[in-house]
Amino acid sequence: MEIVIRALVLFAFLWFVTRAVGRSTLGELSTFELLLYVTMGDLIQQGVTQQDYSVTAAVLAVGTFALLTVALSWVQWRFPRSRPVLTGRPLLVVKGGQVLEDAMKTQRLAEADLLVAAREQGIRRTSDIEYAVLEADGRLSFFTYDDDATEGAPEKPPVG
Repeated sequence: MEIVIRALVLFAFLWFVTRAVGRSTLGELSTFELLLYVTMGDLIQQGVTQQDYSVTAAVLAVGTFALLTVALSWVQWRFPRSRPVLTGRPLLVVKGGQVLEDAMKTQRLAEADLLVAAREQGIRRTSDIEYAVLEADGRLSFFTYDDDATEGAPEKPPVG
């Protein structure tokens, strides 16, 4: 019965922490966030199964992780210049239909992976790509020559 009570307490705490830290779906998690959640799961497991004999230790460890996550988010919001250091920068990997080998090499991005991502976006040839950007979260964004300039977010929001 003690394990059930421990599990209930830690479940409630994790629910609170995930609500407080912020919203993101699994597909949007960065590598660091995924590792953070796995580590938090291990810490909770120790508190539930009594390997540590302390629910308090699990709550303190996970609470510390949560506070550090919120603090890093606040630093990025408050000091935008810290964002490239904390989350990375997007990198141009294709320009004018030409694969930028140096950029690909520094990021250890195989051309085959680039082509797979392009095909998933319906792009048949690299010559159709005006720009391809490796985003800070690891996704690839493609801009083709036939993109309509009216698509996407407007440069300035409409006034009114």
